[in-house]
Amino acid sequence: MTNKIKLYGFNNLTKSLSFNIYDICYTKTEEDQKRYIEYIDEQYNSERLTKILTDVTEIIGASVLNVAKQDYDPQGASVTLLISEEEVPLYVLDPSCNRGIITPIRENIVGHLDKSHVTVHTYPESHPQNDISTFRVDIDVATCGQISPLKALNYLIDSFDSDIITIDYRVRGFTRDIDGKKHFIDHDINSIQDFIAEETIKRYSLIDMNIYQSNIFHTKMKLKDFKLDNYLFEKNEEDLSIEEKEEIIKKLDREMTEIFYGINLPKA
Repeated sequence: MTNKIKLYGFNNLTKSLSFNIYDICYTKTEEDQKRYIEYIDEQYNSERLTKILTDVTEIIGASVLNVAKQDYDPQGASVTLLISEEEVPLYVLDPSCNRGIITPIRENIVGHLDKSHVTVHTYPESHPQNDISTFRVDIDVATCGQISPLKALNYLIDSFDSDIITIDYRVRGFTRDIDGKKHFIDHDINSIQDFIAEETIKRYSLIDMNIYQSNIFHTKMKLKDFKLDNYLFEKNEEDLSIEEKEEIIKKLDREMTEIFYGINLPKA
């Protein structure tokens, strides 16, 4: 903002970004499904997710107070970063906080929350009846003060193979100016799409649902065009018959459409 509002006290508006992506893959056999989930679990383990969230923290201009991460059996991972708008001096930092330095004896510690947090959870899954496996990532970025999670939106989109993306953004609470007037938002926004790179928008079909008077914004994105080879696990498109290609594309499109609209389509 060029003309900043003079505030009374601390800007305690809470800005929350929820970011969900789905990666879709054709896995014909039970062995394919197992190997796909193993591949995803390795690609997006807690170590890599920690790196992504640490980058997000840096992009929005915050500092890491504490990192807690965990890989799960049989699959999945979770990471939580507690962050502050400004760097907290060591002499006031709670002893439970590791500042992102993971050691064997402190690997699963969750420290105190200063103002903000960043979390990620992964959900690989498959079902034998439709030959499709999906991988979902849920990321939540909540900030207080002037830092904005929207600054990291394009980085998050580019960090994953995203066939379907759902994004929720909400501003809660209020802050006061020096005259006591309440301000329920401190920046201009008409749509989450305003913060997405133009080249990305061209690749997706998008739907907006916004409640402006409540500062709630929602955008859904579905990839427009896809190359079949990108959805075949350890198979090549050239080895498939025309009928097989058509059948696989139909199944992939059905899965993506159901996820995008949040409905179960009637069986043919």
